[in-house]
Amino acid sequence: MPLNRRTFLESSVAVGAGAALATGVAAPAEAHGRRPKPAKRYSFTVMGTTDLHGNVFNWDYFTDKEFDDKAHNDIGLAKISTLVDQVREEKGRCNTLLIDAGDTIQGTQLSYYYAKVDPITARRGPVHPMAQAMNAIGYDAAALGNHEFNYGIPVLRKFEEQCDFPLLGANALDAKTLRPAFAPYSMHRLRTPHGKDVKVAVLGLTNPGIAIWDKANVQGKMVFPGLEEQAAKWVPKLRSMGADVVVVSAHSGSSGTSSYGDQLPHIENAAGLVAEQVPGIDAILVGHAHTEIPEYRVKNKETGKDVVLSEPLKWGQRLTTFDFDLVWEKGRWVVEKVGAQVLNSNTVAEDPRITGLLADEHEKVVAYVNQVIGTSTASMTTADAPWKDEPIIDLINVVQAETVKAALAGGAHAALPVLSQASCFSRTARIPAGEITIKDAAGLYPFENTMEARLLTGAQLKDYLEYSARYYVQTAAGTPVDTAKLTNAGGTPDYNYDAVSGLTYEIDIAKPAGSRIVNLSFEGKPLDPAAQFVLAVNNYRASGGGAFPHVANAQQLWANSDEIRNTIIQWVKAKGTVDPGLFASVDWKLTRDGVPVF
Repeated sequence: MPLNRRTFLESSVAVGAGAALATGVAAPAEAHGRRPKPAKRYSFTVMGTTDLHGNVFNWDYFTDKEFDDKAHNDIGLAKISTLVDQVREEKGRCNTLLIDAGDTIQGTQLSYYYAKVDPITARRGPVHPMAQAMNAIGYDAAALGNHEFNYGIPVLRKFEEQCDFPLLGANALDAKTLRPAFAPYSMHRLRTPHGKDVKVAVLGLTNPGIAIWDKANVQGKMVFPGLEEQAAKWVPKLRSMGADVVVVSAHSGSSGTSSYGDQLPHIENAAGLVAEQVPGIDAILVGHAHTEIPEYRVKNKETGKDVVLSEPLKWGQRLTTFDFDLVWEKGRWVVEKVGAQVLNSNTVAEDPRITGLLADEHEKVVAYVNQVIGTSTASMTTADAPWKDEPIIDLINVVQAETVKAALAGGAHAALPVLSQASCFSRTARIPAGEITIKDAAGLYPFENTMEARLLTGAQLKDYLEYSARYYVQTAAGTPVDTAKLTNAGGTPDYNYDAVSGLTYEIDIAKPAGSRIVNLSFEGKPLDPAAQFVLAVNNYRASGGGAFPHVANAQQLWANSDEIRNTIIQWVKAKGTVDPGLFASVDWKLTRDGVPVF
């Protein structure tokens, strides 16, 4: 793989002189001599976004209306643009930088459309809407996220080519040369009123989980070593190159945990460990975890100094601002103070410059998602799917099971029973009675996951289900059940709770996690621990995502590269009519001491 043209290139960004926020002014002469001159000081701000996931407009393409949630958040780069303009107006354009921490080109039908339907990689293809918006807003650098690789390296390279700013990934290495496949860092020069420029280095780090989550796209092409290891290599280099300030943009959460178990020897959410273990870092823009952290301070073990971390909420709901105060000491700029906060995008209007720039692209995608692909005899929704076996989740499972059965037909494993796993990705997805559009079907599966078939035993499936059932908060028999407090035990997200079709079972939530699966059966008989089954499973789960037991090491019988979302759309098109009466069944239920909860 050729190295990026920006690799190792120090891209010094000289911004206009402008007035500094704090300047040194000589004190007046006194009767008995002169006071010492005040120290030279300079302040600047680094703004940051992360996990934009293809959101430009404050719009939900799956509902085809303005985005809204319970907290009345707003989303999109058009909102971020307004916040950025406000900060630049307050601080002075020349005293600001704008960076991103990754996951930019996947997540909405807008980003999907320009990767798959009207791809940017086509001859004379369009410019990606995210590149257009980020260029117009004036980003200075962006780290690579794991979802940047979902559509393959050619799409990512084309997006990189279309950006006016570098995509950074110090730990995204060419598999053969082990040299950076993207620019590891960017260097930015800020002019001060004192004649002494400030050099700000931005080091980009991405997520090592890419190696398993997008194995099909990167295997043999790129490797992704740990963040701590690469930060320890690059931060001293940046300091030796004259960086006065080092900011890390890391597509990695701060918790020190991993969601894929021991599949890789590197930590998924390592930003806090980087701050703690690698000296010389002043601030870290955190991404990947989809949590809001206005300011989090981590003491570096070697220097004892605080490193300031901040993670703005996903999809452009927040903008982080790091405010740096510097003082000139012993011939160099020294960071005296760093603080961080987040700004809420629901406090401002969309920037008409950005919405106008991409109005045509938006209209094309709205028309695309509203195409009718079939009809449904009944309305289905995910509103209760986290705690009930609902027909809408059965729809995902029947599509997956039928697809895998067809793929294995005539082969060595054709006679084995096919089971399927599915998660409730969104609690607001619905299939209406009557016409079904692309947006309805796509809303069931917002991720670009593909499908695999893995070989598991009955005993392994029991372990799998026990692990999945940790999702529920232990609730004693006879006590009231509040669905608002029933799920997501231990922080387990909805997408890491799997329902498995083809088996029947109960989940006794009165029992502790690990011993909740009761009356587990197949075709009316207790499940044989030694029996073999084919599990239709998404590639995220199959590659270790969520750290479910057995599946990542199970034999792969089949896999394809088409998104499950598209498989659902094509299935609906082929059927013409979706009738839940033909596939819906209650295979699992929550109980307490044998008594159903619902």
